[in-house]
Amino acid sequence: MHIEIIGAESLGVRGLCCLVVTPDRRVLVDPGVALGFVRNGHMPHPVQVAMGRTVRARIIAALETATDIVFSHFHGDHIPLLEANPYQLAFRDLPPEICSKRAWCPSPEGQSTVMGARYKDLASLFGPNLRIADDSEHGDIIFSPPVPHGEPDGRQGSIMMTRVQSRSQAFVHASDIQLLNDQAVDRIIDWRPNTVLAAGPPLYLERLDRETRNRAWRNAARLLENIPTVILDHHLMRSAQGPAWLRSLSNRTGRHAYCAAEYMGRPPLLLEARREELYQTMPVPEGWHDLYGAGQTDVREFFFSFAEKEIRP
Repeated sequence: MHIEIIGAESLGVRGLCCLVVTPDRRVLVDPGVALGFVRNGHMPHPVQVAMGRTVRARIIAALETATDIVFSHFHGDHIPLLEANPYQLAFRDLPPEICSKRAWCPSPEGQSTVMGARYKDLASLFGPNLRIADDSEHGDIIFSPPVPHGEPDGRQGSIMMTRVQSRSQAFVHASDIQLLNDQAVDRIIDWRPNTVLAAGPPLYLERLDRETRNRAWRNAARLLENIPTVILDHHLMRSAQGPAWLRSLSNRTGRHAYCAAEYMGRPPLLLEARREELYQTMPVPEGWHDLYGAGQTDVREFFFSFAEKEIRP
């Protein structure tokens, strides 16, 4: 089994996209990407936009060879969108053969009106190849019943976890659980994976109280106690606190917790957490975002103009 994490916050974008390759399948989970539209009063910096475009290209390449496409839920950083903003993956960018792929998603029942509409868009794209899969088993792929997106009583709906088996190896993609629901973590441990990729807690949100943070910590420790390789990213790595939280967790448990970048052998690239710093060190020309969104400029033009300004005597 080979696991390639394509997009995550420690890889410079919002998302939790990965490709799982077994002798029989190429399973692409959550082929979506986004950039926080506004953070600390700033829209995405061109450095982020450039990374977003790179990750989009990698996702599109993975879609071309995938045998199975899994959508854990219908948020815009996890799926392609019919009406995407300039920083997301749009339907118009998808390879034409995508409609022939096997696709799996949770039931739209109980989801918000917007999420239900996105399900209908995906159903129109894939036709009968899109199957409602939560709480089902299909050979070497198992899907969980709906589990909360974050806190059990939150307003973000639910997500579907995925387990992929290949001989003696098993991988679990736990998407946006944020380690805030004990039952979801119980399910992961019961599945006995060798590797799990999950969203850690959103430490950057002030509403996350001490009790909730402690629950996330305890559940992360439980994963480390029971699973050989634990990768925690997504919401956790949207702030500079994320790497320190992982280091402290590893030191306290004596077991190493990875972020996506580290697992992939790359240095963490927390561009969203550094957005304000990027604007200070690389100022953006006024009106750049309007021009980019209208397709009248691109990131190369920005970098060329920046480099020219920096080297001008």
